[in-house]
Amino acid sequence: MSGHKSHAADITLGVIGPHEYDLPVDFKPFNAFVEYGDGNAAGLHYNNKGQRHGGNGNHSWSGMSKYVHFWSFDSVPGIGFAYEVIQTESFILANGKNYGGLGTTITGPAVWFKPNKKSTLGMQVFMQTPSGTRQDIANNYWSAIISGMFDYEWDNFSFDGDFGGVPASTKHIKGQHSYHPGTVFFTNLRFSWKASHEFEPFFAFDWQNAQGLYDYTLNQSVPDTNSREIALGVGLMWNISSSMNITARYSHSVEGRNVPETDAYYLKFAYLWDGAIFSRY
Repeated sequence: MSGHKSHAADITLGVIGPHEYDLPVDFKPFNAFVEYGDGNAAGLHYNNKGQRHGGNGNHSWSGMSKYVHFWSFDSVPGIGFAYEVIQTESFILANGKNYGGLGTTITGPAVWFKPNKKSTLGMQVFMQTPSGTRQDIANNYWSAIISGMFDYEWDNFSFDGDFGGVPASTKHIKGQHSYHPGTVFFTNLRFSWKASHEFEPFFAFDWQNAQGLYDYTLNQSVPDTNSREIALGVGLMWNISSSMNITARYSHSVEGRNVPETDAYYLKFAYLWDGAIFSRY
């Protein structure tokens, strides 16, 4: 198997920004396009004792291009629905080599309701394909991203995020051992201050814990393949118009094990059409 060690420090759904789950109910159907991008200069690596050292870091650039269709049913009032199709992109520079291309495709539904006017609760279930234009950036196994999501809005502040897990199928590559990736657990939290109508600074907390690989060919666990990471960040959302915004963020690891450190910049562009507007307008 290529890659007993982690090659990237991306925390599942760590690309999200403030108001990611500030969603409406009882609305006319609309569409959205979101482009996420991040660059991570992982110069250091956390070993199995949680100590940082050089030697296994890398520089990576990745993106997620997302199309979402939102709708609701008159017969099911108070509940919103969405279906997403996400294409990942990746470029990695490590150990004197560089490679990139299209990664896995992620797709699935989301559903939510509003317990009151200021809050949102929901769930999303995405399937992640094993494919990619290069084997080095493909998962080579099926997996699901299952998470709960929430949002709460005050007059001057916002708090939202998600929490969930990523179960996976066994990884089979011809001529290599069969491995089962351990389940990944994660959470992403965003707390923002509505400083003005246009600008919203925010704080980010991201956590992930991944169980280790199991070698089905040898019937044993693979040492030092379990990992964990906590990253903290600060950012700014810029509301360009009622249908368009840009979010920028910097995050850095504060704790980890068996994973490259996060030392990353994130950028998100969101655009709505079919008459939809962001909730702040």
